[in-house]
Amino acid sequence: MKLRTILIVAMTCVSLPAAARDYGQHGEMFPIAEPDLLLMIEQRLRKMEASGQIDAFNRDLADRTTQAARRPKPVAGITRTQETRSWTFDPSITTDRDIHDHKGQLIFAAGTRVNPLDTVPLRHSLVFLDGDDPEQVKWGLESTTQTNALLVLTSGDVFDRMKSAQRRFYFDQGGQLTAKFGIRHVPAVVHQDGSVLRVVEVALRGAVALSETGASTAGQEGNR
Repeated sequence: MKLRTILIVAMTCVSLPAAARDYGQHGEMFPIAEPDLLLMIEQRLRKMEASGQIDAFNRDLADRTTQAARRPKPVAGITRTQETRSWTFDPSITTDRDIHDHKGQLIFAAGTRVNPLDTVPLRHSLVFLDGDDPEQVKWGLESTTQTNALLVLTSGDVFDRMKSAQRRFYFDQGGQLTAKFGIRHVPAVVHQDGSVLRVVEVALRGAVALSETGASTAGQEGNR
């Protein structure tokens, strides 16, 4: 039985090449040709350049970039302050690992509560303003100086304000600062009060001065 099986397998192997026949060529044959992608892109760019499309695109991009720099997207959800209120913000953090200096010496062990104000005080008050509200801008400029406060816009044209006031303005890009401090209304002031930061949303009724927002705690007060 084994001998018969071996003979059948051997005969099959010999007959397989004979079964593979060449049936010739049927129909017209074409060479495989793929377009040169880089050449196509170059030709397209040359056409766009000749028609002025590239120049138009560059001008549009420059205009949009300039506009975004001059007038960033307003911080969402910020409205004008109607009632003065005040609270404190503790910037302390608890380290989740050992902190070493460049020499490998331990500065803070894991679990240590660290207050950055103990080593780096806030030397300038932060004054948040709606740059499209002339009254807020006027109050901010009259209540502060270049040396005691930084003016931070939540809306408006930064360059126009700097040009007209001859003073530097900043912008709360993406609302990161107002969100951190919990500010929902402007004008608002953030200044250091001992080991914490005091945040005051200022209602402009009665022409409140910046010194009053820093020295007093008028309005609702408490830790948040």
